[in-house]
Amino acid sequence: MQIDKQHIITWLNLCADTYAENQDFLTDLDRDIGDADHGLNMNRGFTKVRETLPKVAEQNIAAILKNTGMTLLSSIGGASGPLYGTLFIRMSASVGARDLLSFEELVDDLKSGVDGVVSRGKAELGDKTMCDVWLPVLQHLKAALEQGASGDHLLDEMVDIAEKSTVSTIEMRAKKGRASYLGERSIGHQDPGATSSLLMIKALKQAITGC
Repeated sequence: MQIDKQHIITWLNLCADTYAENQDFLTDLDRDIGDADHGLNMNRGFTKVRETLPKVAEQNIAAILKNTGMTLLSSIGGASGPLYGTLFIRMSASVGARDLLSFEELVDDLKSGVDGVVSRGKAELGDKTMCDVWLPVLQHLKAALEQGASGDHLLDEMVDIAEKSTVSTIEMRAKKGRASYLGERSIGHQDPGATSSLLMIKALKQAITGC
């Protein structure tokens, strides 16, 4: 399996579609434990990303990812802009000059992006954040690839783990961000950042497989 820049552009366009479709859903989740703006922010950010894609479509994967990160940083308010912006900027740095990525390389690049998110947000597993989706997904993918698993078979598993990990945030007590101010009252609500990460992972699988 090889991932080229058209896969990345398709992924970003699918993200724009899914955040537009799920704006109200994400906002409702955020209304329970946050500022009620996560859906609006993600939709606005990726609408801006989509608008910039024609300007970078002829450039390499790293440039497309860096443009995405910088656009999110400048267009999304709250914590989401810096965190998702960092994800794509760190991915860009990891990709470097490569024009084609194997699935293994893509996983390594995603891990570099998520490492940046963890460093910036100081979140740990169980803190009820987007990291509670990305960390289990990447841990599973890395372990499976080391055991010789094929990327073709891992895409469905990637989504399955992301879905289960998102649901697992319902029973967590928030320890980061505005939700942490609620203490025990944050339990019983699905984390909006984890949910937007799930949607991003689903879009990635669709971009690679076409379905």
